[in-house]
Amino acid sequence: MRLTHSQEGENLLRRYEYDDRHVVAADVGVDDDAISVDTVGDTAIVVIDHGDGESEAELDLPGPAASVAVTNGVLTIEVEK
Repeated sequence: MRLTHSQEGENLLRRYEYDDRHVVAADVGVDDDAISVDTVGDTAIVVIDHGDGESEAELDLPGPAASVAVTNGVLTIEVEK
C-alpha cells in the first residue's frame, strides 16, 4: 500500500494505491443518508445535504469507479488498475 495523496482541511481526503486498485477515502463527517455520489468517467460528484442547504464537490479519480460506499460518514471509492 502506498499513500499517494492526503489533503486536510474541513474534511480529510486520502488516496491509497495498492497493486490491483486505487482507493479514494474521504471523512465527510455527516450521516450516510446525507451523502449522494454519482460517478461519470474518472470523476466522482459528491453532494452533501446539510439540512439547510447542499454542497457539491468533484473528485478526480485515477480511472472509472469500480465501487462506491459510504459507511459512518466515510466515503470510499475503489478504482481497479
